[in-house]
Amino acid sequence: MRNFVLRDGNGNEHGVFTGKQPCQAALKAANRGEGTESKPEIIRLRERGTKKIHIFKAWKKVVKAPETRPGWMPEKIRKPSVKKEKIEMIE
Repeated sequence: MRNFVLRDGNGNEHGVFTGKQPCQAALKAANRGEGTESKPEIIRLRERGTKKIHIFKAWKKVVKAPETRPGWMPEKIRKPSVKKEKIEMIE
């Protein structure tokens, strides 16, 4: 598992998301965000131990839960989506 730190526009880092790939960590971050499909938000994740910043467009939408859902799951769930834009390097 790899650790990715969420960065804001000013370069401040807060929140750690884990995943085998940056996309997996971005999906976790997108589920907490406020982006919509028409107005996605930008997620910047820096991999710990490197100078790479992975930049994603992220949004979520409310969809109907699958028919085989467990009893505790609500009928409507949030489904995150991300699209990788680019990778930047910090000096």
